[in-house]
Amino acid sequence: MVLLHIKQKDDRQFLFEAPAKDCVDTVIRDLVLVNNLQLRILGLKEESKRLALYGPSKHPDDDEDSDDEGSKKIQKYRGPHYNKDPHCRRTGEACDPETSKQITKTVEDAIALVSKDNVLAKNSITADMLKDAINLIRGAVAICYPQGLPKWDLVQQAITGTFTSKEILDPDTAHLWWAGKELMRDKCLKDYTGKNDKTKIVAKLRAQGQSCPEREPPIDADTHKAMMAHYFKQQEQLKRMAEDEDDAYMNAQWANPKSLKSQLHGMACNMQFK
Repeated sequence: MVLLHIKQKDDRQFLFEAPAKDCVDTVIRDLVLVNNLQLRILGLKEESKRLALYGPSKHPDDDEDSDDEGSKKIQKYRGPHYNKDPHCRRTGEACDPETSKQITKTVEDAIALVSKDNVLAKNSITADMLKDAINLIRGAVAICYPQGLPKWDLVQQAITGTFTSKEILDPDTAHLWWAGKELMRDKCLKDYTGKNDKTKIVAKLRAQGQSCPEREPPIDADTHKAMMAHYFKQQEQLKRMAEDEDDAYMNAQWANPKSLKSQLHGMACNMQFK
């Protein structure tokens, strides 16, 4: 299996395995599916917390806030776990806090599945793994809110795949780039990587009309910082050595010609030459 390291951004990347004999068109469609599922899960990261705390989203045209002082509108019935949203985006009708923990837990597990830490751990992912994670989140939401969520709720949109994002790709028009070259859909993966199924490549997906992505730097950011710190430390050491006088070693204990005599007499000699 060819290991493809898809690096869309520094904080959004994943590993995917594909046979070298597979058609590039098939590989691109599989990668786009994983990319879009990853975006759906990441879209749940913050909104799922707000759902657990403040309940479903209000209708976009609903600006009613019956809790305001002096409101002449009839006070609505509030559930036992009502928690007013400070941003007034959600109804405040949260479910049981203990039950809502299941939403938070399943979302955290899904986020860990698409984290770039899996790249460092060399763990590849598949579309089925991400679909299963989304289904678990859908089940947790159904338990907390059996009446369902409104279609305009961002959590509902992420679960159903109806939310919009500039990073969502079309499987029919997306392009795959590697080493400054676009991989043509009518060719096989082995035409670019060779027949060796143990090859690893760092590639990027691009939407139709986007230009060639920038090449990956030869070293990562952390390694570059470590190298610069080492270089700076070395330069400081060289600078101090250049400023030292030629007889600076005379201050060392080993350079004292009377150190042996002083030790035999039980006397410590701390004389320094300046």
